[in-house]
Amino acid sequence: MRPPSAPPTPSWPLAALLRSSRPCSPAPAAPARWAPWRRYRVSESMKGLLVALLGGGVPAGFVAPFTRMAHEASAIPSLEILLVRCLFHLAFACRLRCGRAPLLGPAPGRRRLLLHAAANVLSVACAYSSFVAVPSANAATVRKGSSTLGSALLALCVESRPLSGYDWFGLLGSTLGLLIMVVPDLLSLDPSTRLADAFGYALACLGGVALALGLAIFRALDFPAKLPTAAFAFGALGGLVCAPAMFLLQEPVLPAEPLTWSCTVAIGVLAVVSFLCASHAVTLAHPALVCAVLHSEVVVTLAVQHYVLRETVTPFDVMGAGVILGSISIIAAQNVSCHPREEEEEEEEEEEEEDEEEG
Repeated sequence: MRPPSAPPTPSWPLAALLRSSRPCSPAPAAPARWAPWRRYRVSESMKGLLVALLGGGVPAGFVAPFTRMAHEASAIPSLEILLVRCLFHLAFACRLRCGRAPLLGPAPGRRRLLLHAAANVLSVACAYSSFVAVPSANAATVRKGSSTLGSALLALCVESRPLSGYDWFGLLGSTLGLLIMVVPDLLSLDPSTRLADAFGYALACLGGVALALGLAIFRALDFPAKLPTAAFAFGALGGLVCAPAMFLLQEPVLPAEPLTWSCTVAIGVLAVVSFLCASHAVTLAHPALVCAVLHSEVVVTLAVQHYVLRETVTPFDVMGAGVILGSISIIAAQNVSCHPREEEEEEEEEEEEEDEEEG
């Protein structure tokens, strides 16, 4: 009897780390025959975009203004805010222990998980630092724009599923709206603070690229309970990195104002909700489309900046926000599926048969 051969050693090129896997979704329940409207349903891609819009973009829109408010109230450094947020992520260890799941996932996918956590820690650290260096709406705008462009480039290089013409039109529209908001501010920078402002915008751009990479890697994870595992890995790695870096690079403070503590706790809660929703959305929809829908964060941040922080909002900001909302509507309308359930079930059966034949 021939002994079994050893399993092949896995390789880790960039395409293998980012290659997406088809999400496993439970079969829909049989609709009632007496309700004709129940014979139609929203597509999985549209569900992901709705999750990204309502759970990812809207809560994240409050993070940038709250970060600026906390910094102006007691000069709390950005890494300290990130460290507090990581403490909220560590609470997912209880969820994993209750489900008897490993804290860092199975061994084959641990390398991807740690790379995902590192990308997200870098993204959030750069974002929070840019929020206190330049106007919050401008920093959020640059971060989301670079994340969309990064996701689109990753889609061209790695993803096997192309985007439609409507999707590309929506992506270009979102990018145009971001340029309308940012370019006038970049052209009118104060010469005395130009170097600091340029550094803040560079941090926002780097944070957006890291965000796109993190979403693409999370889409490739394929083990059970990957959402709470990714959240815990972010908190664990972020705590290990931010604790020493905060004392080396910044001066930590102990806030005494209730406003600072309220803003810091709100940032932690809203950021965790946005993290979970955005990560779940990329398992249902294309990462580039999710990043485009997350541009709603810019609109919310702009509104909070005007009505709460009393910062100036220019006509270019309003025009760019309108273009962004129109682009989100185009992307959402393209991904609404109103096909009968019977047709969708037949298409799914045909795809399964093709996969079995190929296998």
